[in-house]
Amino acid sequence: MEREKFGSRFAVIMAMAGSAIGLGNIWRFPYMVGENGGAAFIVVYLLCCLFLSLPVFFCESILGRSTRTDTAGALRKFLPGWRARLIGLVPVLTAFCLLSFYSVVGGWSADYFYRSCFTGFEGLSTEAATSLFEGMSSSVWEPVLGHTVFLLLTALIVLAGVEKGIGRFSKFTMPVLFITMALILWRSVTLPGASAGIEYLFRPDFSQLTGRSVASALGQSFFSMSLGVGVILTYSSYMKNDENILASGGWTALFDTLFALIAGLAIMPAVFSAGIRPEAGPSLVFETLPVIFSGIGPLVPILFFASILIAALSSSISVFEVCVAFLVEHKGLSRKAATWLVFAFAWILGVACAVGPAVFSFCDHLTSNYLMIFCALVFTMMVGWKMKKEEVRSVVTNGGRLRAGRILFPALWFLIRYVAPVAIAAIFLSNFLL
Repeated sequence: MEREKFGSRFAVIMAMAGSAIGLGNIWRFPYMVGENGGAAFIVVYLLCCLFLSLPVFFCESILGRSTRTDTAGALRKFLPGWRARLIGLVPVLTAFCLLSFYSVVGGWSADYFYRSCFTGFEGLSTEAATSLFEGMSSSVWEPVLGHTVFLLLTALIVLAGVEKGIGRFSKFTMPVLFITMALILWRSVTLPGASAGIEYLFRPDFSQLTGRSVASALGQSFFSMSLGVGVILTYSSYMKNDENILASGGWTALFDTLFALIAGLAIMPAVFSAGIRPEAGPSLVFETLPVIFSGIGPLVPILFFASILIAALSSSISVFEVCVAFLVEHKGLSRKAATWLVFAFAWILGVACAVGPAVFSFCDHLTSNYLMIFCALVFTMMVGWKMKKEEVRSVVTNGGRLRAGRILFPALWFLIRYVAPVAIAAIFLSNFLL
């Protein structure tokens, strides 16, 4: 059976950008900045994106384009015997774990989108907003219902296929998401006291940095760009043969970084204006934005929480697809059967995350600080030390036809072979010590 492919370069870039531009930017990036010292964390994050995450992105793209299979299949081409089967399962299990707790946050966004449409946040104080979120997240049925609805929406998009489902959804929603967030940013930076939040984002105090902050910056850059779970590898396996992976990767990284900064500017000035602690944690967005929206009419909160829901879906469909691709290509299931099987098991683990904060925190910490970083190390080792240099050069340059690829390849090869593996291994090991 002929392997599915994206219909155009725009579809590829929007799908990859959609995977990267998700809750990692809107929900996770602002509170990670708040927990790790503000602007200094952003500086380290940007360096990690440029010198570590982008090379890993290209490694996944190279593996996907050259093998034309899923993550487990790609690794089996370079690792013999039981090691291939064992290590090849790690990215799939990472994607499954990520999908399960991610859909809980997606459920929160669906819940708040519903509230913004039908009840609104008129006259809501900071204390009331905090109480609202705590009541919703500690309820038994609300988080489970939201998780179920969100995961079902994800499954329906994936069920439609690569081009008709994932491609079409991404091409339509990504431009809308950027425009909406730009409007929220404008509102946030004009609030009273917003200048303190802007200063917090752009005036670094490197004395606030710790070893844990550096490790967290790398983990956030991986989480944000959907690295280490096989998403980029899987999507790249659906590329056409003449696709320029440098252009696709460059645009995706640019969109992801730009959107992270836009999300920070849309949220952190509002946090300071509302008098909420920037280190408030995962609830930051849901406790802050309803206060900002109080008194400005129903349209803005509807747009914002619709944006969060769209961003969450664009990322969840990508990690869902990793699991589906594995079942289709290695277990012989149809896309329909694989989709509903993943839905069933992700729903079970997601319910545990929804009703158990300790389970949620464990899954988040495990994927971001250990599994994703381990998988990224494996991907860089496969490309830098298992693939032949000329084979990698051919993929990057489309057989020597791309001039930019020929110029950039020596620097990219040095980063892939020497810089990224050493730095990622050091940070991975440090997570066990810090």
